[in-house]
Amino acid sequence: MRFDLSDDEWALLEPLMPKSRMSARVDDRMILNAIFYVLRTGMPWRDLPERYGPYTTAYNRFNRWSRRGIWKRISTRWHRIARQPISDRQHDRESPPCGQRRKRGEQNQAIGISRGGRSTKSHAIVDSKGAH
Repeated sequence: MRFDLSDDEWALLEPLMPKSRMSARVDDRMILNAIFYVLRTGMPWRDLPERYGPYTTAYNRFNRWSRRGIWKRISTRWHRIARQPISDRQHDRESPPCGQRRKRGEQNQAIGISRGGRSTKSHAIVDSKGAH
């Protein structure tokens, strides 16, 4: 589905998952997809779609992984990956793409172009203390 982890994303996260115990447990990938779905949509745990399994499983695993520091490991891994240089050709050019060129006489300001028009909204990845 739209919010589910791709195979490449799962390959990065799978080694960070806790080792399973003797008893059988629900698939970690499905649980991660459920947790990310709740976090991205902001819906209550009880409203989790049935395809992710019981909401209590996702909720309990989220809390257990929080206590064990699993989310810290996941966050550290994602930050390390996000800081790697991008080698996409689109980002290697010196001049901006056609739709982002400045008009004649326009000053170089921190104004971007979005679907809604020009904007000064900026996004940053920070930890819980606001550090980059």
